[in-house]
Amino acid sequence: MSDTPLFPEPDVPLIPAPDRISASLPGGGAGYVIDADTEIEATEGTGRVAQWLRATVGAATGLPLAPLTDSGSRILLRIVPGLADELGGDEGYRLSADGYLIAIDGASEAGLFWGAQTFRQLLGPEAFRRAPVSGRREWEFPAVTIQDAPRFRWRGLLLDVARHFMPKDGVLRYLDLMAAHKLNVFHFHLTDDQGWRIEIKRYPELAETASWRARSKFGHRASPLWEEKPHGGYYTQDDIREIVAYAAERHITVVPEIDVPGHSQAAIAAYPELGNTDVIDTTALSVWDNWGISSNVLAPTDTTLRFYEGVFEEVLELFPSRFIHIGGDECRKEQWSESVTAKTRISDLGLADEDELQSWFVGHFDAWLAARGRRLIGWDEILEGGLAQGAAVSSWRGYGGGIAAARAGHDVVMCPEQYVYLDHRQAPGEDEPVPIGFVRTLEDVYRFEPVPPQLTAEEARHVLGTQANVWTEVLEDTARVDYQTFPRLAAFAEVAWSRLPAPAERDFAGFERRMAAHYRRLDALGVAYRPPAGPRPWQKRPGVPGRPIEGTPPNR
Repeated sequence: MSDTPLFPEPDVPLIPAPDRISASLPGGGAGYVIDADTEIEATEGTGRVAQWLRATVGAATGLPLAPLTDSGSRILLRIVPGLADELGGDEGYRLSADGYLIAIDGASEAGLFWGAQTFRQLLGPEAFRRAPVSGRREWEFPAVTIQDAPRFRWRGLLLDVARHFMPKDGVLRYLDLMAAHKLNVFHFHLTDDQGWRIEIKRYPELAETASWRARSKFGHRASPLWEEKPHGGYYTQDDIREIVAYAAERHITVVPEIDVPGHSQAAIAAYPELGNTDVIDTTALSVWDNWGISSNVLAPTDTTLRFYEGVFEEVLELFPSRFIHIGGDECRKEQWSESVTAKTRISDLGLADEDELQSWFVGHFDAWLAARGRRLIGWDEILEGGLAQGAAVSSWRGYGGGIAAARAGHDVVMCPEQYVYLDHRQAPGEDEPVPIGFVRTLEDVYRFEPVPPQLTAEEARHVLGTQANVWTEVLEDTARVDYQTFPRLAAFAEVAWSRLPAPAERDFAGFERRMAAHYRRLDALGVAYRPPAGPRPWQKRPGVPGRPIEGTPPNR
């Protein structure tokens, strides 16, 4: 498709913006009326999308959207594989509405599903409600033709459930919110120093012990305030299966993250033999109750390797994703520097130092995963000391790691903290709730460019896509997650999906006009977003210390 998109006018306020949109009828306007007699003609392979339309749009409108029984008013769903070449990818779709028919064609089932998301937006914000508007019997649909396909194949959202646990229903809700914004990769940050959130049957203490901490810091790590009550929770394996299946129905891939060898104090608290026992008494450790970077890291022993191979065996049974994230970031080396066991390992392997020891650790799991048909992905620190060719990199410390990885032939997901860490504050005012990190406004996110200009065209092909990250140290409940994530996730979704011009040339004013309608959709979905005018009174948290100094963000 063309690299020059035709953006919708304000009266067709789609987000993310489609590649091409035009009027189907002279003069535009309402080209179709959907009512109780409108049926869905679901051709081969489209049944799941038809079911989704009935469950969501049908519930919001009160219309049955029944299977086709005659040749009357209908919504036609088709999978047309040939559209992939025409539109530029198998997630592409074409939607056309005139006075006689609404047709949604997808290059694949995923493309058809994204077309159904556009169909829902075109019905208006009330189509996002959970219950129908009383007395409304007809819904006007604009006479438009849309041809659309995503720019990137990895359009991700990371949700950190390790720092603050989000119950299963909250995770399912966020999968629905992702689908509504055409995001397709859910990076599930399941383990960290402050909690382990996935049941591993072989190691029951990970759920019993590692999933709970005695208390939590309120605010960021500079805060003197504590919430003096236990915090925790974990997902059973049945919970995980339900989450993965729910995501798959929405064409979202769940990429689990099991963090090694750093960010592992919770696991060590449950199984002390995983830690550097010749340096500290690991039996005295508990799940960490503070934020930051713990010095308690995994020991580079065969015991640790076999333990985590057992963990990953169960993870692979639960998650069909090709990519498995192993973290690999912020591994402090002080204990390794003091450990005779670690020094012996370095000597036996002929390594230069502790950095190469971490590279060996990562390399072990890269080979282990590759032997099972999976691919390792980790944070950009895994580049240090060398990286196996099949591994991919999440570039979080700016663009540098991603540039280096792409030039070395590694696939990259761009998620630089300076642009797409959505836990960072949205405005410079002190009334922002827990104002940490960089100030990144809605416009800043909208002008984020995932492919750095330093890359050649060949190198840029290694950029799989981009991802927004929501870390939850200071996000203690779903309302806080909503506030930090939205509306910036809408801007990010457009960056990830649409073929936007260069950052300086982007029409942010036009995006804001379309957001006026999108806020109403978010309202209907019950999203506690940050209003354009600033925090609502109940969201302000005066007196809670944060990190309000530009350029000094929290750890990732």
